[in-house]
Amino acid sequence: MAYEKPISIKEAIASIQEQEYILPAIQREFVWNTKQIELLFDSILRDYPISTFLFWKVKAEDIQRFKFYRFLPYYHERDKKHNEPVHLSADKDRFAILDGQQRLTSLYLGINGSYAYKLSHYNWKSNHAFPKRHLYLNLLNEAKGSELQYDFRFLSPDEIEKFKELHPSAYHWFKVGDIINFSDFPDIFEYIAEHSLMDTSKFSTEQTKFASDTLSKLFQYINQKELINFYLEKSTELDKVLHIFIRVNSGGTKLSYSDLLLSIATAQWKDKDARDIIHKFVDQINAIDPGFNVNKDLILKSCLVLTDIKDIKFKVDNFSSENMSRIESDWDNIAKALHIAVQLIASFGFNGKTLTAYNAIIPIAYFIKKNNLGDELLHSSYQLENRKLIKEWLVRALLKRVFGGTPDNLYPNYRNIISENLGQFPLQQLIDKYKGTNKSLSFDEETIDHLLNTQYGSAFAYMLLSLVYPLNHNYKFHQDHIHPKKYFKHRKLIELGIADKERRDDYLNSYNSIGNLQLIQETENLEKNASPFQNWLFSNYKGDELINYKNMHFIPLDNDLSMETFLEFFQSRRETLKVRLLQVLNVKENHVVIDESQLEIIEEETE
Repeated sequence: MAYEKPISIKEAIASIQEQEYILPAIQREFVWNTKQIELLFDSILRDYPISTFLFWKVKAEDIQRFKFYRFLPYYHERDKKHNEPVHLSADKDRFAILDGQQRLTSLYLGINGSYAYKLSHYNWKSNHAFPKRHLYLNLLNEAKGSELQYDFRFLSPDEIEKFKELHPSAYHWFKVGDIINFSDFPDIFEYIAEHSLMDTSKFSTEQTKFASDTLSKLFQYINQKELINFYLEKSTELDKVLHIFIRVNSGGTKLSYSDLLLSIATAQWKDKDARDIIHKFVDQINAIDPGFNVNKDLILKSCLVLTDIKDIKFKVDNFSSENMSRIESDWDNIAKALHIAVQLIASFGFNGKTLTAYNAIIPIAYFIKKNNLGDELLHSSYQLENRKLIKEWLVRALLKRVFGGTPDNLYPNYRNIISENLGQFPLQQLIDKYKGTNKSLSFDEETIDHLLNTQYGSAFAYMLLSLVYPLNHNYKFHQDHIHPKKYFKHRKLIELGIADKERRDDYLNSYNSIGNLQLIQETENLEKNASPFQNWLFSNYKGDELINYKNMHFIPLDNDLSMETFLEFFQSRRETLKVRLLQVLNVKENHVVIDESQLEIIEEETE
């Protein structure tokens, strides 16, 4: 590997435009934000080193052997984050970037492109949320209150106009990309004169000098100085290039391990573009209503598990060409199983916030793929039992935090048990397998008591309630305070006649937990609108409908549901929910029996 003659940033930009510089498939995508780009340009003007680069020379006759991508011409947080494949003619040698892609892309976007990120307080779907920003440099003053010396900023046209209006003598924004069009120093002097930057009636002497010096320095450092120092690898062996890439990118935090593994998969798939397919699939999965936050790590792990690859740990050896070939050939089945699994979980009422361990998707997808199931799992009556079993397993696994940390040791056993019990999801077999271990799916009464203290808004609150409610998953359900939370303030309680402070404290310590929470349909929750529960219930339900509502929501039949009897209501309903959870989760209940001679604990199985 040779150390080559350095080149200027302007030359590098030209090579990117001409697609002489390209990105190999093993490269991850662009991840830098605007602050990082601004800091890079500040480092350049301050004559700080920006590290060396590593290029891979690909001979013209070898171009068609490998997969390459073009640099991002612009970045848009919603619409343009993925590099496009580039189709090259074999008419000349090219240079693929092995190390330095983030820096080169940043230089390219800062000089030749733009960067659009979402504004807060705007809807993600609104185009107004993503104004196009170009990189500018303030020629009148240094940066203030930041780690930058030079005031580089990505600005939209509207922001430029506001600066002109509010700070006409403190800021003159020069579009950084225009410096490429300057051929020599006379162009700098012409620009300064044209914009009156030497006019001391408008600007101070310090500002005029700063403007001249800064623009001259920008011209020198972008157009003239040879700042791009690089090594050149000339090997045509992909394996050698892969190992070099791994060596230079796996240290520190420069490249996540999943990025690295995806890069290797991309380079080794023969007929499909792994990076393009997996990135698009992640977007597709996350778009499933009501919205999820699956990442590529989960997809890569699923590929290893669902293809029955023996060792499913994230390490380079497991992404061998043999394993990658298996994954590529089986990708359609993997994607189908994962998609159905997430749809099923969504039908249980889970979303991106309440699904507390995304790794729990993988055993469900494995069951689906192993049994060659399709959409019938979501809707068919003969798959009702499987839906019930999967839902109970999922809630048990999430409540017990079985998939916290790194669950790699779970997957082989789960695969074996699922494979040995085809047709029906093996809930009981999984419970039996892990009984008494730290991955147990079993519950005891003490755990149930603890879970009943779960607070409103918690994902666990939804899970517990979903176990005892016969939900119709054609509707959206909300967690709801039965007795509205707006009444649980000392002032309100005093107005309602709750004079004793200790009793009020008990109200405040109870109202936000499971005993006062229910699941109701979204529309019904909006109609309820924090009305006093007693008034709302008796005005909306009469006779048998009232009794049915109370039974469905475990409301005590003998409580008048006034705020004065809230504590009695809460305790009664909490005990009812506890009994129901003990039944659903098949827990043995400890009853205390007092004898004249001794206190005995007798375990009786809850019917």
